[in-house]
This record gives sequence, C-alpha cells and structure tokens, in this order.
Amino acid sequence: MPSNVDKFSDIRPYNDQEIQPAIKRVINSEEFIDAILSFRFSKLSKFLGFLLKPLIRRYFLYKWGNINSIDQMQKIMGHYVQRMIDSTTTNFTYSGLQNLDPNKSYLFVSNHRDIAMDPSFVNWALYSENFKTVRIAIGDNLLSKPFVADLMRMNKSFVVKRSVVGVREMMKSLSHLSDYICSSLKEDSSIWIAQKEGRAKDGFDKTDPAIIKMFYVNGKKQKIPFAEYINSLNIVPVAVSYELDPCDQQKARELYEKAEFGEYKKTEFEDIESIVSGIIGQKGHVHVSFGTPLQSEFENADQVAEEIDTQIYQNYFLHPSNLIAAEQDVDNISAEEIAAFKARIQAIKPELQDTVLKMYANPVGHYTS
Repeated sequence: MPSNVDKFSDIRPYNDQEIQPAIKRVINSEEFIDAILSFRFSKLSKFLGFLLKPLIRRYFLYKWGNINSIDQMQKIMGHYVQRMIDSTTTNFTYSGLQNLDPNKSYLFVSNHRDIAMDPSFVNWALYSENFKTVRIAIGDNLLSKPFVADLMRMNKSFVVKRSVVGVREMMKSLSHLSDYICSSLKEDSSIWIAQKEGRAKDGFDKTDPAIIKMFYVNGKKQKIPFAEYINSLNIVPVAVSYELDPCDQQKARELYEKAEFGEYKKTEFEDIESIVSGIIGQKGHVHVSFGTPLQSEFENADQVAEEIDTQIYQNYFLHPSNLIAAEQDVDNISAEEIAAFKARIQAIKPELQDTVLKMYANPVGHYTS
C-alpha cells in the first residue's frame, strides 16, 4: 500500500529531500535565467546577456545553495515578503484571526485578485500571529514552465490539474485533489484555495459551487453526510482587498478585448509578467479579513458558496479607491487621495478607463455594513 507521500507525489508540495534537486533544476534552467534577465535587466540583456547569465547563476547558487528544508525556504521567502510589503504597500493590516485557533487546521477559501500576492498576504498575516503557513492551491495552467512549477512546489504550493481532458480523467483528478485536501487538513496543514478558477478581473468576488462539490468528493466516497463533511473541513472565508491593483490595466485590457473582439490571446510569458507585476507593483493599503469557520446544516454546494460570499462581502475592506470609483462617501476622503486616484485613471489608455473604474467600484455594491 503506497504512503500518502507517494499517493500525492504528482500534486503535493516538495518535501525536504526534494528541495536541493529542484533548486539545481531551476538554476540550470535557461528559461529561468532568461526570465530574470528579461524582468530585471531588460536593457542590458540584449548586449550583455552572455556575461550576466553566469553571474545570475552564481548569485542564486550563493543564495540558495545551502537550503535543504521547507522551513529554510519559508524563512527565505518570508524575508522577500517583508521587503515586498515595505516597498510596495503604504500599510498592511488584517483582522479576524482572534476568532481562530493557531493549533487547528483550516481550509481558507479566498477571493482572488492576484496570482502570487493573495496567498502571500494571507500567509504573512498568519505568520505574524504564530499560525502555521498554508499549503497553496495553484492551477497547472500557471505551471507550463518547469522552472515555475519547481519554484511554486518549493514554496508549499500544490497542483490543481485544470488541463485534464475527458470526463473520466477529470473526475479522477477531482477525487485525487479532494483526497489531498482532506489528507492535508488531517496532517495539521492548512490550505489556501481561491473561491473560483482564475482571478476576479472585474472586481466581482463570487464563489463557484463547483469548488465546494470538489471538496465533498472525498466525503461522498466515505458516505459522510454533506453538512457533516463540510463542517469538518473548517472552511474559513477570506477577503483580500487592495487599495491599488498593480495589474488593473492588464486585467482591463483582457476584459476589453474579449468584449470588443470576442477573444483574448495571452502572450507566452503573460502569466509570469502578471506575477512579477503583482509582486513589484504599488498596492497602497492591503487588508486581509478572516471570517469564521462555516458551521451549518448545509444542504448543497450552492448554500455553502452563498455563505462564503456573504462573509467575503461583509468583511471586504473598502478603500478610498473603491469609494471614489463608485462615487460614494467621497466627502470623507481627502482631496489629495481623490486627485491621486484620478491621476492614476487618467494615465491609463482612454479605452480602458471605464473598465478599470468599474473594477474598483464593483466591490462597493456588494458591501454591507
């Protein structure tokens, strides 16, 4: 009988023994080095790339060569996250953790605005209050580059197989994922997963009931009643709100082209560019609100999704940017903040400005005090 580690080896995060081989694969990856050159040294790479490549490899060997455990990698990442918060946010706050137990495992179901930053901010809030950091669900559509898959799985990410084809394979994949989530929670490892596939590019946070149905696949196999199993997962809704979205113009362009031309084609490195933009871009004030664990006599996935949405809407932190875009309560916002946000909008391509404004305004309509 295979162990759980073997059973989930295709999707689980890497373990301590797998860290160094993964690091070596990343450092030796031409695509990884090219990506660093492109994003960090774009002007120099055209003429001096052949000189910079070995220096970049040597730098990462120096930085990562002695990392041999998940804990060490988490500490390194914690340092990067702290620097990111210091340099790209005006304030980082969180609420609701006083209602949770650091010794319990939770299934955090979060709204989704940024590929890398949503779980990073959730983790930083947890870490700040001595909670264990989470294992992070990430779609295999973001892992088409082997070096990206290695980097993510080194950092407690597990794979959601969205690219499987055929009903039988899809059901097998969903069952496997449901088993893994249950197994992880039993091992005292909390989980972060987005409330639906893909980011909410339009600012509407809405839970897909299919996610809840996936959770229950494992419970159904064990013939555990729906409400009993859902309650046992300790599902906690999480609302992550950004005053400024570093990817707002990119998201607006995608929405605009779909509306105007019926489709939008991503470029080869677009997902990586979105990750980088989300990390280095200015975010203003970021707030993470943790809800309370779901406990009710739920009859179906729709009811669970509705309760998650209710908590996310109630706990969402409305920033001046949201209120200015929605033209609500602006009398309580300083003239400087209004002028700064309007200048941000004016700097965006004219055809995208309305889309960006709606993106910031949409959460206001759902908010209930």
